[in-house]
Amino acid sequence: MKTVDIFTDGACKGNPGPGGWGVLLRMGVHEKELSGSEDHTTNNRMEMTAVLKALTALVEPCEVTVHTDSRYVIDGMTKWIAGWKKRGWTSASKQPVKNVDLWHDLIEAAARHKVHWQWVRGHSGHTENERVDRLASDAADEAGRAKR
Repeated sequence: MKTVDIFTDGACKGNPGPGGWGVLLRMGVHEKELSGSEDHTTNNRMEMTAVLKALTALVEPCEVTVHTDSRYVIDGMTKWIAGWKKRGWTSASKQPVKNVDLWHDLIEAAARHKVHWQWVRGHSGHTENERVDRLASDAADEAGRAKR
């Protein structure tokens, strides 16, 4: 099974507002950057979309380490999902789970791979996190300009 490091970030100019996501895929010495945007979204949706786009970009099952500064994504995938499923996709406070469409897509995308989750501190000089932050921010800026 191939081993891949994935670095992801999401950005939003306003929350909600124009948003962007950025991804760096690394397998050995090979790297690929991906990014994209939406004209009206939230930061959490962009963080989730980055991971989803990264996982679905892999053409075969891999052992993956996802490096992200989003506790929301990590905690959702590793802690909260079991309870949400058990409660019929309602939160502990009996509210519908936000971003349920993306959670379902993430579960499906992650199921193909052996995924390890690695939290990194955002905006702290972590080289790859700064790189994907720039991709996400640039994509959000572009979405904001396109809206004008």
